[in-house]
Amino acid sequence: MAIEKPHAVATIGPHRCGPGEPLLLIAGPCVIESADLTLSIAESLAAMSQRLSVPVVFKASFDKANRTSADAFRGLGMDEGLRILEQVRDATGLPVTTDVHESHQTVAVGQACDLLQVPAFLARQTDLLVACAATGRAVNVKKGQFMAPGDMKHVVGKLVAAGCRDVLLCERGTFFGYGRLVNDFRAIPEMQALGVPVVYDATHSVQEPGGLGGATGGRRDMVEPLARAAVAVGVNAVFCETHPDPDTSPSDGPNMVPLDRLPALVERLLVIRAAAGV
Repeated sequence: MAIEKPHAVATIGPHRCGPGEPLLLIAGPCVIESADLTLSIAESLAAMSQRLSVPVVFKASFDKANRTSADAFRGLGMDEGLRILEQVRDATGLPVTTDVHESHQTVAVGQACDLLQVPAFLARQTDLLVACAATGRAVNVKKGQFMAPGDMKHVVGKLVAAGCRDVLLCERGTFFGYGRLVNDFRAIPEMQALGVPVVYDATHSVQEPGGLGGATGGRRDMVEPLARAAVAVGVNAVFCETHPDPDTSPSDGPNMVPLDRLPALVERLLVIRAAAGV
């Protein structure tokens, strides 16, 4: 019997991500703060998508279950958050994605979203991966900050064995001492060699975990340099959180790109991708 393999080109709603396909952008605010703000950001991203002819998947989390402090804002909860994401998809036509943290969430998320995202700290959680696969949706797994790129072959194997062949892996930095992440860009071709598209998370890669004491800090000014490097290496998609006023965001503000600056950043990435010939 033939051994199932992942699709080299993953399908996410109307979009395709992988070799020979356009650079995909996964973008949106870190957390859903309100319906109005979320829809406003999504409309801006949809307009950018049309103007630049770049495929966009809208991302926002209904729950940030791994916040540094117990007092930190986590989101609006699954029911309200998924309702807002469905509104986004209906109003803008953008496919949508969000984080899943527990196996019991996957059925509802799979009904509302085109792509399920597994956070880096949960990349090894077999039951969660199997539950994600059972939805029939594409699954994007962030490489644990504690994992080598080659270790992600086991993540791919678990998903494929459970029936998911639209698998994406995401590079988002590696622990380097306390409160600092670094990127080894060899991770991109090494994970692509597993037969799946690779996403580069440009905003979480600049995090400084716990850097603000009770919250995560970050270096927003480093987002574009790292994203440029990833695109030059040949990454298939870029993940970039964005917000109209990141400094007022209740989650990950120091890492996010101001919404009005994102189109110019994406244009520069597209120039690099064209020059790289990938």
